[in-house]
Amino acid sequence: MQPKTWIEVAPLLVDVAMGRKHADLVVRNGRLVSVYSGEIIAGIDIAITAGRFAYVGHDAAHCIGAKTKVVDAEGRYLVPGLCDGHMHVESGMVTVTEFTRAVIPHGTTSMFIDPHEIANVLGLEGVRLMHDEASAMPINVKVQMPSCVPSAPGLENAGASIGAAEVAEAMTWPNIIGLGEVMNFPGVAGNDATMRGVIDATAKAGKTVGGHFASPELGRAFHGYVAGGPEDDHEGTRVEDAIARVRQGMRAMLRLGSAWYDVASQIKAVTEQGLDPRNFILCTDDSHSGTLVHEGHMDRVVRHAIAQGLKPVTAIQMATINTAQHFRMEREIGSITPGRLADFLIVSDLPGLVVDRVYGRGVLLAEKGKLLADIPAYDYPASAKNTVKLGRKLSAKDFDIAAPKPGKIVTARVIGVIENQAPTRALEAELPVRDGIVGMDRRNDVCQIALVERHKGTGGVTNGFVSGFGYTLDCALASTVAHDSHHMIVVGTNKEDMAKAANRLGEVGGGVVLFSKGRELAMVEMPIAGLMSDERAERVAAKADKLVGAMRAMGCTLNNAYMQHSLLALVVIPELRISDIGIIDVRTFQKVDLFL
Repeated sequence: MQPKTWIEVAPLLVDVAMGRKHADLVVRNGRLVSVYSGEIIAGIDIAITAGRFAYVGHDAAHCIGAKTKVVDAEGRYLVPGLCDGHMHVESGMVTVTEFTRAVIPHGTTSMFIDPHEIANVLGLEGVRLMHDEASAMPINVKVQMPSCVPSAPGLENAGASIGAAEVAEAMTWPNIIGLGEVMNFPGVAGNDATMRGVIDATAKAGKTVGGHFASPELGRAFHGYVAGGPEDDHEGTRVEDAIARVRQGMRAMLRLGSAWYDVASQIKAVTEQGLDPRNFILCTDDSHSGTLVHEGHMDRVVRHAIAQGLKPVTAIQMATINTAQHFRMEREIGSITPGRLADFLIVSDLPGLVVDRVYGRGVLLAEKGKLLADIPAYDYPASAKNTVKLGRKLSAKDFDIAAPKPGKIVTARVIGVIENQAPTRALEAELPVRDGIVGMDRRNDVCQIALVERHKGTGGVTNGFVSGFGYTLDCALASTVAHDSHHMIVVGTNKEDMAKAANRLGEVGGGVVLFSKGRELAMVEMPIAGLMSDERAERVAAKADKLVGAMRAMGCTLNNAYMQHSLLALVVIPELRISDIGIIDVRTFQKVDLFL
């Protein structure tokens, strides 16, 4: 249920602030973290009515009546509820409801979600399902309409497509806040008609255009991209990336997800080079359920930013008011000031961001890390399930890679995984040939990767090579989470296991599974679009923990290897990727031969 607007309750807020009427809740004796002035102000009371702040000052005694609930902050900090400026719920392996349940105890009260994962499987219908679910949450879950489905037309085939007409329709929905990350940066720089159409539809609606410029090159294409309309970017990995974006009038979004560690390198633009922090925003992008349950969400990001040398108030600004201003929601969220939604935290340790209590719209939602709010489960329709269509049963021979010419050795392109970063490296390796079939080089950490078509049931399999996972035993990991077209990615050292893993996901309707020597070691079922579980986050996290442990037992020591696995088909981030049409060199946006 959405709260009443500021305009609707303004007379009541004025009456409470003046003492003519009494507040629903008064929190006394707090130290206010003022994100507007950059101060910490002691001895502050806040008065709340109708889910909004009515009074913020040194003495709210005049706001207290017989029915007013009074809470003593005992000198603890009053912090605005945290905002995640860019994220994908599907990366948590759970639904919007379960993601919300998991993050509220960590102090997140606003999320700006881009459901382009489900859009690539179910199209506009999938976006609407997540939009409606998000609208029912007790915190602010705003939806960005996916912009690039498929992410790179001509280089991949997704399960659906979205264009300007769909974006224009979505802009009329009540919970759409803007356009999701525009990943087709060559299309924007080249004035592609579809890209111009989706950006123009968003601009006409007066909403924010999300960006995604994944190239390290900051020349003409970057300038053309910015001129085309995107207003933020989370794909920077270097300090020069953050500087370039802010200088061009964009918001630099610095992410700390489960596998992306891009805050430390870029925050130096503020801590060492002295750039104005107002145009820097903290976000997570992709956090799986294990991270949410065990480490946290935006509280984890803020703590990390403080550890890199930011003042606590500055880090909090980057996760509150900066985000609110960017999405044109400054009058609703991002600060503890009159009229805004009463989303706030009571924090006992500011640098460590120890969250004692979480309030959303004036209601106590969590305390001491425990969720108190009752959030009913959301049922997805049958049409959102049974989306994994392989077309046939796969065998080990489907993963054979024929040599391009006679001989005992060939030189192949290899996708090189980079730990804790989304980009990959374009590597080369000499590989053995036996009976006309190219083998792996397990001693040098080169194993096989395959992309299995799963939307149309074509039975298609694209094969290639990957390095960086460190598997030392016979095994295969298969996942129907395969950004962004979400076919199935299988990585293995043993082709029999690769076939078994792929077929198993076809049986259960999607997810991620690990096989070794014909035996299933761990699985996380994700029946909703092959992307999300319908179980509680804690249960999914336990399964994910088992998966991580099993991967380590197979020799994989890569941090958050599953997240790296799931991005190997993302054909909008350099350097080398795999898609349903072949091996893609994202530096040139061209399909290339597997063999040199």
